[in-house]
Amino acid sequence: MASQWSEGHSTSVLCVGASPVPEGLLASGSEGGEVTVWNQEGTIIGRVSFPGEDCTSVVFSPAAPSQLYVSHRETVSVLDPRSLKGPVEEFQGAGEEEINALALNETGSALAVADDSGAVRVLKLPGGTVCRTLRRHTNICSSVAFRPHRPNNLVSAGLDMQVMLWGLQKTRPLWTVNLQDITEEEEAHQQRPGQLFNPPLAHCVSISSCGNILGCAAEDGRLHLMRIGSGCKLEQQGAVKAHSQGASQAHFVSFLSHPYWLVTGGNDGQIALWDLAKHPVVASEEKTKNKVSGPKRRKNKAKRKEQSEDKAKTAEEEEAENEAAAAGGAEEAVEQKAGPKLSISHGDKVNWLCPAVLQGQPSVVVADQSSSLTVYPLS
Repeated sequence: MASQWSEGHSTSVLCVGASPVPEGLLASGSEGGEVTVWNQEGTIIGRVSFPGEDCTSVVFSPAAPSQLYVSHRETVSVLDPRSLKGPVEEFQGAGEEEINALALNETGSALAVADDSGAVRVLKLPGGTVCRTLRRHTNICSSVAFRPHRPNNLVSAGLDMQVMLWGLQKTRPLWTVNLQDITEEEEAHQQRPGQLFNPPLAHCVSISSCGNILGCAAEDGRLHLMRIGSGCKLEQQGAVKAHSQGASQAHFVSFLSHPYWLVTGGNDGQIALWDLAKHPVVASEEKTKNKVSGPKRRKNKAKRKEQSEDKAKTAEEEEAENEAAAAGGAEEAVEQKAGPKLSISHGDKVNWLCPAVLQGQPSVVVADQSSSLTVYPLS
């Protein structure tokens, strides 16, 4: 069932990206700076190299399929995937230190850059001017994602075990979740003498196409889930025990039957497809959607009036309220016991997963420690 895409790289593939348009191209980046562009059959269309610099992230513009953004060291290069002669544009110093992840908003007008210093920079496109620098992570920032339908919201995650939601009007997070606090509470109830747990270093964050459910793959093997409610509040959180070793990748799949399908990959060599529609964190989101009624709208109107009257509230008070909501006010969901809908024993540590529709077939492209890509159907 699996197919192998070979000869695109000579070293381990670190990242994969797919164009969002039907029949679009794919790109992969590897150690040593090789970038390869593929068609949907797995044929190589072109290659370019940034010698001695690992390519850590490749992202196609959702607004312009002819623009491919590639990170290598502190630089972001803009390539034309149809003609890989060299960068069309370069944003040198886009990251303060080596860049780990890139994310584009839905309109392709902003690029978020997460780096080893823990900073997230937001670059205005076109041009690559830095319009925001977000500093709250105390360790490497490993992943960043814009929130669909909310162009001014983005989520970051890092090896400080923190997940943060940002509003780009400000340079402080709207809320922060410390995965270690949640994990320690659970382990206090579950741990047996002598049993060891990996710390929940946050490796990869993804947001469902509806914009309200957030998934984060962490070193403790769990997929941590959070629901964002109205006013950007953290409403609920929970977890899925997804892997027996660190979970390195988590990506919502936008092209299946509903927005809550998610694919994960881990250091245990396993790839899993999850239907999260019935998980308590997601099921509550669906109930909330179905409860929009007249009285509820009137209540919201009264609430807006109340908020407009309360103009004396300071930024410090607002921040304290947000942090309190994140720390203590979020209702926690139980860990999901149901297993994945599809489980694949890939056998090698997963570096990157990329869900894509290839020749009409829902698929996932896998990068691992080898120089080849593997494609599995998600049927």
